[in-house]
Amino acid sequence: MKKLLSLSIATALGGILSLPASAADNAGQALVKQGEYLAVAGDCAACHTAPGGKPFAGGLAIDTPIGKIISTNITPSDPAGIGQYSLTDFERAVRQGIRRDGARLYPAMPYTSYAAITDSDMKALYAYFMQGVTPVDLSPQKTALPFPFNIRLSMAVWDSLYAGATPFVTDAGHSAEWNRGAYLAEGLAHCSACHTPRNFLMAEQSGKALAGASLGTWFAPNITPDKKAGIGQWSAGDIADYLQTGRSPTGSQAGGPMLEAIDKSFSKLSTADIHAIVTYLQDVKPQSANAPPGQLPAAAPLVSDVGLMNGSAPQGAQLYAAHCSTCHQVSGQGSHGLPALYNNAALRRPVADNAVMAILDGLTPASGQAMPAFRTVMNDQQVATLVNYLFKNDGDAGVRTTPERVKTLRDGGAVSPLLAIAKGGIIALIVVVILLVIGGGIVKSRRRQR
Repeated sequence: MKKLLSLSIATALGGILSLPASAADNAGQALVKQGEYLAVAGDCAACHTAPGGKPFAGGLAIDTPIGKIISTNITPSDPAGIGQYSLTDFERAVRQGIRRDGARLYPAMPYTSYAAITDSDMKALYAYFMQGVTPVDLSPQKTALPFPFNIRLSMAVWDSLYAGATPFVTDAGHSAEWNRGAYLAEGLAHCSACHTPRNFLMAEQSGKALAGASLGTWFAPNITPDKKAGIGQWSAGDIADYLQTGRSPTGSQAGGPMLEAIDKSFSKLSTADIHAIVTYLQDVKPQSANAPPGQLPAAAPLVSDVGLMNGSAPQGAQLYAAHCSTCHQVSGQGSHGLPALYNNAALRRPVADNAVMAILDGLTPASGQAMPAFRTVMNDQQVATLVNYLFKNDGDAGVRTTPERVKTLRDGGAVSPLLAIAKGGIIALIVVVILLVIGGGIVKSRRRQR
């Protein structure tokens, strides 16, 4: 009897004692799950996963105006990743751009935006990367930027000017939905990192927030509520459709980095969060910069079959017939889910870069029909001719490109003038030092002669 009583008491106590542990486990799993969602919202995989590589193992070469930056391994691997990072180390890297060893990160990592991440969300992100991500013991190639940018300490000056570490503060003057949208758009989704123009030091121009900017190759358009330059004529439903699918009833379809962001991030966010972002974007300050010229065609072009057959048609028309008409139809009207080209949003940009990049590299959405790449099919002159034909007949005739610009885009974009300025400044400094040394030597020599 005593044994049975003891056994019953032990069983009861065991059940009671197990409750806190079970609750703790559930709380830990919930935190990891929350962190996974936040990592998707931050689009971490886009930069830290190389094509064909393992998730978050790094190795992606990111083209920047100062050279290629190789993304790092952010799996919980001890030798190769962030396995030794404490929560404090992790927070410092994400918010301030400072690694565990004290080295500075380059702002290709959008830590200036991630600084807005709240403390609670930072803990969730840390839990996910430490417990929810599979370790990969693979060290990517190290970033090797040209001098002087290979000296990471130089970033300390840039950080002191443009970086911060202040988490998002709720604005009591706006709704909870607006605040959620602001938190996501300004922080985790880092919209401004692409859509805000930068100064010659490559820092965002806060006075031109979301007014559109060149990314070196692709052009991130104005996404403020300006009716001419931005998305002021889009309805809330149009914006939501675009963020969730990469297409909108306005004729816009995502390409390049935005297509990747939609496939890996925005399309996986909750409907409530998408609507929150929309609410915020429709309320930001309108910006008039980067409006297209507005020279739109009156009607879709008609191309003579005879002209195409005997070669008398313009070269642009011939290139279109050879490479584009099968999918987009003879007059660019589109078919079977493929977009129409006439008055297409991609052909109503202030620059032709996106159309050029779409032709060079194609479009490969996660779902739906893809557009093939013509990088190896057409030369720079042919691409320029085709693009100018499309803008003249189907889009904004005030926009043109050149073979030289196509070549620049094909090669990864223009090099930042900051490289030349930095090198010139260093050379000037060396010259000054040499002159000072020589001058000092002359002064000493004259003193001795006296």
